Amino acid sequence: MTATVLVIDDDSMVRDSFVAYLDDCDYQMLSACNAVQALEILSEHTPDAVICDLKMPGMYGIELLERIKSSFPDLPVIVVSGAGVMEDVVRALRLGADDFLVKPVLDMEMLAHALRKALERQTLAKENKAYRDHLEITNRELKLGLDELRADQQAGRQAQLRMLPEPFELQDVRCNHRILPSLMLSGDFLDFIEVDDDRMVLYIADVSGHGASSAFVTVLLKNLTYRLRRNYLRGSSDDLLSPELVLSRINAELLASELDKHLTIFYAVLTLSTGELCYSVGGHFPMPILVTPGKAEYLEGRGMPVGLFKDAVYKRATVTIPSVFSLMMFSDGILEIMSESSLNKKEQALLVMASKAKGNLENIWTLAGVAEHSEVPDDIAIATVSRGSL
Repeated sequence: MTATVLVIDDDSMVRDSFVAYLDDCDYQMLSACNAVQALEILSEHTPDAVICDLKMPGMYGIELLERIKSSFPDLPVIVVSGAGVMEDVVRALRLGADDFLVKPVLDMEMLAHALRKALERQTLAKENKAYRDHLEITNRELKLGLDELRADQQAGRQAQLRMLPEPFELQDVRCNHRILPSLMLSGDFLDFIEVDDDRMVLYIADVSGHGASSAFVTVLLKNLTYRLRRNYLRGSSDDLLSPELVLSRINAELLASELDKHLTIFYAVLTLSTGELCYSVGGHFPMPILVTPGKAEYLEGRGMPVGLFKDAVYKRATVTIPSVFSLMMFSDGILEIMSESSLNKKEQALLVMASKAKGNLENIWTLAGVAEHSEVPDDIAIATVSRGSL
């Protein structure tokens, strides 16, 4: 689009020569012989640039420049002045003039060059302003989006917390847990489920990844175990009491969901009257630690992660635990904050801490230094199932 230029000069020869030359350069030209006529033109038209003489009868060029910049602060103005009024030129530049030329202008290309540069600066300034405006709008929209996301995550966090079990007690067996998520939502999950007066289900799971998608899998896990318990109470299925079948069910449902998520899990059934603990492991690490009077040791077992392989097979293991014990279960996030140099050393250090903690949840939380971390690289979950005093 052709730029429109207003030339203001009381000298008709100078004014006409400027207009003629710039017209040949394909500019749309307007002209005024004094400040009053220029202000009348500006009230009806907004040019893209102004070329203004500083020394004119009536309203002086400096006063006209002030009025132009007051009404059109972004309008480029090139001032033209005789060599003897340089003080006025400096003042004009301070008032916002974009350039100045000294009369007489013998080389009209200097005029055209100054005009091109002034228009380029104006275009750049408009683009920068548009970009800043766009950034401000984008930032406002982003802030609104982040606020909504934060509110959604907070709501999700509250929903996830409600899915977690309360401190639980069956006969004289006490169950407790703590979870520290690396994000608002956690991919770690655990539960204690009362089957009847003598049996309970306990599990800890660690979903791959972090955030909302991983937290969604914990909802599926909670829903599945809820259905299995409901079926057991109705007498339609006792799969709830078969750890290897539960892991196979979770594996099938995760693969069918096509969420591209998998998990590791330790799932167990504890019979209180006999002390029998039957369990199955789906790639979970570290293994739970069984703390008994004077001893702490990892349970044995291994298995494939859940939700990765269609033909995965899970096995059942059984141990008999004494009347006084604490079973301590961890997600692998606990290993991430430990300072030992190798995985084997971390496992040994965790075993020592479990022994020192005597199976107490708050003790192990403190000994492991979890509370010292305001942010953690991975979700950390710890659960304890205890009977008696160690």
